[in-house]
Amino acid sequence: MTSNPLPVSGAWTPADPPGARQFFRFASDHPFAVESGQVLSDVTVAYETWGTLNTDASNAILVCHAWTGDSHAAGRAGPGHHGPGWWDDVVGPGKYIDTDHWFVVCPNVLGGCQGSTGPASPHPDDGMPYGSGFPVVTIRDMVRAQARLMRHLGIDQWASVIGGSMGGMQVLEWAITYRKHVRSIIPIATCMQASAQQIAWGVIGRRAIRLDPHWLGGDYYDAGRGEGPTQGLAIARQVAQVTFRSDNAFTERFGRNLTDRSRIGDTFGLWQEFEVERYLQYHGDKLVRRFDANSYLIIGKAMDLHDVARGRSSLEQAMSLITVPNLTIGIDSDMLYPSYQQRHMSRLLSQTGVPNEYVEISSPHGHDAFLIHFDEVGELIARFLDRVL
Repeated sequence: MTSNPLPVSGAWTPADPPGARQFFRFASDHPFAVESGQVLSDVTVAYETWGTLNTDASNAILVCHAWTGDSHAAGRAGPGHHGPGWWDDVVGPGKYIDTDHWFVVCPNVLGGCQGSTGPASPHPDDGMPYGSGFPVVTIRDMVRAQARLMRHLGIDQWASVIGGSMGGMQVLEWAITYRKHVRSIIPIATCMQASAQQIAWGVIGRRAIRLDPHWLGGDYYDAGRGEGPTQGLAIARQVAQVTFRSDNAFTERFGRNLTDRSRIGDTFGLWQEFEVERYLQYHGDKLVRRFDANSYLIIGKAMDLHDVARGRSSLEQAMSLITVPNLTIGIDSDMLYPSYQQRHMSRLLSQTGVPNEYVEISSPHGHDAFLIHFDEVGELIARFLDRVL
């Protein structure tokens, strides 16, 4: 055991500082049914806001986070927040999504671990973490919980719903399920339905967590520090991290370099590390400190289940329900959500006759480019908002 063992879970708890989080609670009188057939009671949605809602509530924008994101889209690191906002260069006063004009809301998704009800949350019946008892949820379930938050905030219609990766999945579901409550959408580096390869990457990560002997079937929260399913979660994150960047990005940064260059003659050690291994280990350990293994499983499963066509006859029929101006953004080097998926999405969206634009960003960084090229992504968003709203 190391001198600074990893936490059993990186989930936020009510004992931690709230930071900029606000909390909305619902389903106290009537349970909230999820698509898997199970129900949740006393559901909490953690969210953050920036800017001021105007008198007719017409300036509200919903920003949806990706897999391991949270409600802290903008703002500094500090008590309650492990790091600065994941889109801090995009959201804020005078920034691309200008909070001097827009009222921006970002909720932590249902099933998450940063304040919203998820596997690490206390069950209302006994106060113990849900653990293995937390139900499978879908992107639609997440959006339905967000719709409750919208009504709580006094908002009838989002001026725009914006998000990348899993956030983009939520964007599409908002525009289909609640189309009267959305005036425009910006899906980024996402898909209409998860492909077999995308599901395959998720399966590998889930298997890594499941095979960690400390996972204990999902009921590990009473273990001591350093005795949680940290290895499984770290490996799952390492697998995902490979898909977040491009081959060129890895090659340019790491090449074939070894971390220990002192070798005798032409011999090599079996566990002698390449530089890229150290990078993956860093990101694995970093996630363990701020995330929960069960939430990783739940959210990853929701992404794999994502299919806007489910129960809607066909993909074409589902996408025809989106009748608001839209900007779709793809990334040319994205191996996780390849740009052909966004081009297909844009073609279907264009058939409804509403303003439609597809822009493909050229980047060596792969899927994570929407979290790196803030200026390029932000400028596209700002121009779209100015033009259609």
